[in-house]
Amino acid sequence: MYSVDITNNSDYLFNVKSKDYEFSVDVNGKGVTPPDAFLASLGTCIGVYVRKYANGAKLGLGKFSVKVEADLSKDAPVCFKKINVQVDLKGAGLDERRLKALHEFVKNCPVHNTIKNNPEVEIIIS
Repeated sequence: MYSVDITNNSDYLFNVKSKDYEFSVDVNGKGVTPPDAFLASLGTCIGVYVRKYANGAKLGLGKFSVKVEADLSKDAPVCFKKINVQVDLKGAGLDERRLKALHEFVKNCPVHNTIKNNPEVEIIIS
């Protein structure tokens, strides 16, 4: 099971703990914003699947980057209506067959699948 603990001590600064790691989320510039953290989660998950594919196919892929962009809607409910993900393989030179296979493989990222499948979110306030 995945689990994170989030603590707010004041204002809009939150401390997020996951396993042995911590980071800050803040809307006032002292950490990433919640939407940034969401997009980072998607981008890094896709990045993990790019690396898994490259390692499994023994491609010897070096550095690559993932850029994720989205705008929040102006109308209620405020949300991302479209998310663009750009994977830059830094000139790795994969042929069309490999690119298509990689594209299909990265769609297995659990964060991507979660977004696609519109999960139920239960909120309990105690």
